[in-house]
Amino acid sequence: MNPTDTSRAIRFIESYVPDAMRETKTPGCSVAVIRGMDIVYENGFGLRNRELSLPATPDTLYGIGSCTKAFVATAILLLAERGMLSLDDPVDRYIPFKIRAPKGDIQIRHLLSHASGLPALSTSESLIGEGLGVPSRFPLADSADFYAWVNGAQKEMTQGPGERFFYSNESYRMLGHIVQILGEMPFHEFVEENILKPLGMARSTFVRSRYEADADRMQPYLAKPDGSGEPASFPYPDLAQNPEFSFMLSAGGLISSVRDMAKFVAANIPTGTTRLLSPASLESMQKSHIARPSSHYGNNGYGYGWVVTEDFFGTPLVAHGGSIDVSTAYTAFLPRKEIGVVMLANTSGLPHAAIAEGILAALLGLDPFEAIPPLAIKKRMNVLSGTYEAYRCPLAARVFAKGGLLYLEQKDEFQDTVVPLIPEDDTMADDRFYIWSEGARQPVEFQETPEGLDLYVERNRYHKVR
Repeated sequence: MNPTDTSRAIRFIESYVPDAMRETKTPGCSVAVIRGMDIVYENGFGLRNRELSLPATPDTLYGIGSCTKAFVATAILLLAERGMLSLDDPVDRYIPFKIRAPKGDIQIRHLLSHASGLPALSTSESLIGEGLGVPSRFPLADSADFYAWVNGAQKEMTQGPGERFFYSNESYRMLGHIVQILGEMPFHEFVEENILKPLGMARSTFVRSRYEADADRMQPYLAKPDGSGEPASFPYPDLAQNPEFSFMLSAGGLISSVRDMAKFVAANIPTGTTRLLSPASLESMQKSHIARPSSHYGNNGYGYGWVVTEDFFGTPLVAHGGSIDVSTAYTAFLPRKEIGVVMLANTSGLPHAAIAEGILAALLGLDPFEAIPPLAIKKRMNVLSGTYEAYRCPLAARVFAKGGLLYLEQKDEFQDTVVPLIPEDDTMADDRFYIWSEGARQPVEFQETPEGLDLYVERNRYHKVR
């Protein structure tokens, strides 16, 4: 990576991130870019607290959600390196897990890779909802509640271990419980003593009261259906009051800053000098153990606590996102290139993955808006969106983007319809779409002309006017 590539990445960050925040009504966001063991760029954008007009900084604490899973996997691998467990051990050797698979034992490695065969059981939705004032349909106050919930799901078991990827917060809560039992201390204390302190992540914590006592912390915001955000509380309870509950936060309860998280990324670079794990353990974490749906970059899967994309412009990409609804996160790095990105925000909606991938592409010498499909698609959708009128204006149409799709609205005295425009090409490389109606495709096409942009829908030709 040369200085020109770093400058390109910084220009992209400082131009695109504020625009994305404005569009998604994100109050505050922090970003760090890592090369080797060093942070080469860090910044805060917007407000960590809108009501008090406090700025976001590289030290602002946010909830990192499921980015916590890499810490859980690290803790399990540390126990394995110390001879306290084997990844091949059946899960029920350590915890009161009663689910039985159609064939074979559910092993620790299956929980690490979300490959137990058990689908998601909504414990995170219940816990976060409860913390945000939405009453739960099932109490989750302690381990007895948790295992009553999980062990009651025997009929939900669909396939054998290792056969299908089901993203499972419950799996990582059980892994956290194993750490808690074998470590003979609450899960969060084990992580603090064995990961956070050795890496110098002094401000990172699972304890809500510590976070609330920190001057540089986010104010969480809950995104409403109209896109606005309202102040909310941190959704997880305070472990200082209930340490036994600690393992329940292992699916997504860590609170950190981009500056602290940069230290964790550096510890996951195999050639780095601050590793906690052996090169063999890091390799096992950063290798795909079960396939996930293909991405824009081809095959990808889940390792141990990380999503692994095999070929991101010629090199593996290791990443993970996280959300607790009122705070979101994304961590991504290219281990062979020794570069990485951390992004944290105090609400949901910001396209973290696309931005982080754009930063990494820029660091590789590429134009983010050409190299990263979501950015290229977004750019094209902005061009196609607008108001269109037919010959002498008897008919009007509106094209708008929502939720990653384009929609066509046709409204006059004879019709009032809104339909999604399905692209013929996944990357919108051409301008041909179709409308799906009662099992039949109706073509829709955009055409650029010397006068502007035209839209063809069935027998109608529209001209973009704004």
